[in-house]
Amino acid sequence: MTSTATDVTTSTDRELITARHLINGEWLGEADTERMNPARPGELAALSPSGTAADVDAAITAAAAAQPGWAALPAPSRGAILITAGNLLIERQTAIAEDLVREEGKTLAEAKGEVKRASDVLRFFGSLGWAATGEVLPSGLPDTTITTRREPLGVVGLITPWNFPIAIPAWKSAPALISGNAVVIKPAELTPLSATHLARALQDAGLPAGVFNVVHGKGRVVGDALARDPRIAGLSFTGSTNVGLGLQEILNARRARVQLEMGGKNGVLVLDDADARKAAKVVAAGAFGLTGQACTATSRVYITPGIRAAFLGALTEEAAAYTPSDGMGAVVSGQQFAQNTAAVRSAVERGATLLTGPGILDETHDGDADRPLYFPAAVLTDLPFDDAAVTEEIFGPVVAVLEVADYEAGLAAINNSRYGLTAGICTDSLKLATDFAARAQAGVVKVNRPTAGLDLNVPFGGVKDSSTNTFREQGKSALDFFTWGKTVYTGV
Repeated sequence: MTSTATDVTTSTDRELITARHLINGEWLGEADTERMNPARPGELAALSPSGTAADVDAAITAAAAAQPGWAALPAPSRGAILITAGNLLIERQTAIAEDLVREEGKTLAEAKGEVKRASDVLRFFGSLGWAATGEVLPSGLPDTTITTRREPLGVVGLITPWNFPIAIPAWKSAPALISGNAVVIKPAELTPLSATHLARALQDAGLPAGVFNVVHGKGRVVGDALARDPRIAGLSFTGSTNVGLGLQEILNARRARVQLEMGGKNGVLVLDDADARKAAKVVAAGAFGLTGQACTATSRVYITPGIRAAFLGALTEEAAAYTPSDGMGAVVSGQQFAQNTAAVRSAVERGATLLTGPGILDETHDGDADRPLYFPAAVLTDLPFDDAAVTEEIFGPVVAVLEVADYEAGLAAINNSRYGLTAGICTDSLKLATDFAARAQAGVVKVNRPTAGLDLNVPFGGVKDSSTNTFREQGKSALDFFTWGKTVYTGV
């Protein structure tokens, strides 16, 4: 079924939005998948189609046909379209944010901030249309000039998660598009509307048909078809480690380029010389903001003995301030709620002390469909270092606090993880902060700042099982994944 872009809108009472595939400039597909509002039981937030391998094939075919013309367009002209799309997102910020709140569960303030981030990303990469992409180098040969060029990969696939449903699609799409690639994106099933808003902005900004295509549906269908199609020259994925590593095997088998941003179990070390209250604010912002549903969220904290009592008292107070439905949004789904609950309950059963969020242990508060999915901020302590709550990603507002003897023991504990996305330290010592930055095994290090959050103009990515640790996202570095280098010798 074909519909116009105007069909992809909310009704006048804002009770329903229908998302569709965008293939070759047309909105297609029967919407048969319901998405319920996690904060308002029984309220339908969105409808979307269940994509098939045939839909993926059609989208890739359209992208392959459109890509040469898009790449031939001067980079400043490509950039102008991205900038216009970014401006459109700001013009539509409130409506987009309201849709994001309904389908993902964020607070309205967080949702508005995310829409602005997506807009800023489009405008940042749009401006790079005027930036140099190569070099002029000297040659050892007479009458010879050497230049370098960056060429687009061709057609790229993007698979994006639900926790930043418009920002992450934007920060993957923008560098791909400014580099001259055509895109096929599979958004998360839980958040089809946000990607739809991004697609509409790009379309309304004048992006040619077929350059940006959206196929909704299940990862094991749509994502798998994207990864296996030989016309996909590169695939950028954000999601769970297990899924990402499986995609890497598929792409590596045919030597296609792959970029993975996966899990995290991000640690913060709080030393005796830190201000306990300031450190608690840093940890709380990283652990409980965005409902803890960020791969960069703080989930384990190591404290030295002298600050233990003051820090735990301050962190408990901070956690109480993150009130669900006010300072903290809803958990995205009943499945995620149950995962959070099970993690805390099992830790307590193993002997952990729960300092906050006693409602978590209430057997009737289990994330049933007839109850809002509000999960309180949780602080666990008295855990062994190898406890599952300390080593395994929970992806909720849950933080484990453990005591270490000194700085060296704390640094070792931070590094003793399969993940290496972000890490932080709270200290007044420049010497230890500098040493930590050098020795922490993480792609991003924060000193006296929350582990979550990153400026859009700086590289982002991790090490170990958090990333492929090859190409970074965001900033100018993001262009590297979506292009390949060519060296040109010119004789006169």
